Amino acid sequence: MAQDVIDGINPTRMELLNLKSRTKLAVKGHSLLKEKRDALIKEFFDILDRVKGVREEAESKLKEANEALIAAQITMGDLAVKKASLSVKESIDVDISSRSIMGVSVPVTKVQMEERSLVDRGYGFTDTSIQLDEAAKKFEESLKLIIELGEIEKTIFLLADEIESTKRRVNALEHIMIPKFQNTVKSIDMRLQEMERENFVRLKMIQSTMEKNEKEGSEESDVAV
Repeated sequence: MAQDVIDGINPTRMELLNLKSRTKLAVKGHSLLKEKRDALIKEFFDILDRVKGVREEAESKLKEANEALIAAQITMGDLAVKKASLSVKESIDVDISSRSIMGVSVPVTKVQMEERSLVDRGYGFTDTSIQLDEAAKKFEESLKLIIELGEIEKTIFLLADEIESTKRRVNALEHIMIPKFQNTVKSIDMRLQEMERENFVRLKMIQSTMEKNEKEGSEESDVAV
């Protein structure tokens, strides 16, 4: 089977040196990409361990919040709970920035939420129950966890995408580009050696012909004398 080589490359020493340089760069790039891939995979699994805990905590807190809300609805009635919810003031501020993980820009969220009492939330003591206050507190805590979970899951998605992209590049270099460079270098080197042998044989033939002509000329001169 014919070796896979780069098309359109002239078998010259300049091209050979150029290809050897490109091969070294490809090998170095392959090594660096493998290191990046391995570091990304490690970071991915570290964050994956973290997301499980945050998700479980968020689900648990939401369950507690829903149970407290149901208790408030039983105690106060649906209409009273809805009326109280309409008077609640917003108290959360989310700042989104980014950081780099091995060249991958991932989100960083900073949540600011005040600890609030019944009055701070906007509804009064007289027409609400302790279960409603407990539900509001649990939902606020849940919201912070959900925002954190969103940050982590987005980071996991971005890292997974970059890992897959890096894997493709590593495989392309390892199985396509580097072998093609190496085969082309080998092919050009063999061709140059063949050309050198051909030139050597041609020079020997020319030298032999010149020596033969010189000898014949000398013999003709001797005969003439």
